[in-house]
Amino acid sequence: MKFCNQCGEPLLLAVPAGDDRERHVCSSCAHVHYRNPRIITGCIPVHEDRVLLCRRAIEPRHGFWTLPAGFLEHGETIAEGAGRETLEEANARVDIHGLYAIYDVLHIGQVYMFHRATLADLDFSPGEESLATELFREQDIPWDELAFPVIGLVLKDFFADRGRGSYPLKTATINRNRVPGLHTPPPAHLSKP
Repeated sequence: MKFCNQCGEPLLLAVPAGDDRERHVCSSCAHVHYRNPRIITGCIPVHEDRVLLCRRAIEPRHGFWTLPAGFLEHGETIAEGAGRETLEEANARVDIHGLYAIYDVLHIGQVYMFHRATLADLDFSPGEESLATELFREQDIPWDELAFPVIGLVLKDFFADRGRGSYPLKTATINRNRVPGLHTPPPAHLSKP
């Protein structure tokens, strides 16, 4: 941010009174502009022993595979957002079974929230943000072509839990591409220079 959205004057980085970190503060009206993490909501759409993935038609990571997910909108629950994103990206309708995983991705200021879900039917196809949609068994997941490290992490957690027949809530913190339990390299756009 460079300019105040209240008065249009330049912003400075300063620690406001009573705060403990630098914020963007207006040099004229002293309005404090807070930057907070964005919530990404999505789901793991399942049909029998297969998971629905989407091949991205947009950047970042154009052409790579991902679970249907995106930014939560104002006025919707995280479950509603997961269903909306699945419909937008895969033209798929899902029955949401509950929150499954929360991942704090500190270095990009995002919180990912994934739900377990079942496809309501097999009538799915690529949405505007997808090149392709496909159901994959665990052994057929294109692990080296996943768009983001968090997608690999949630899929590995999901398949391990499915094998145990129990789905406890998963949480993890991802910081600077150190993804717990995932040994594939991060995408190039997330690598350190």
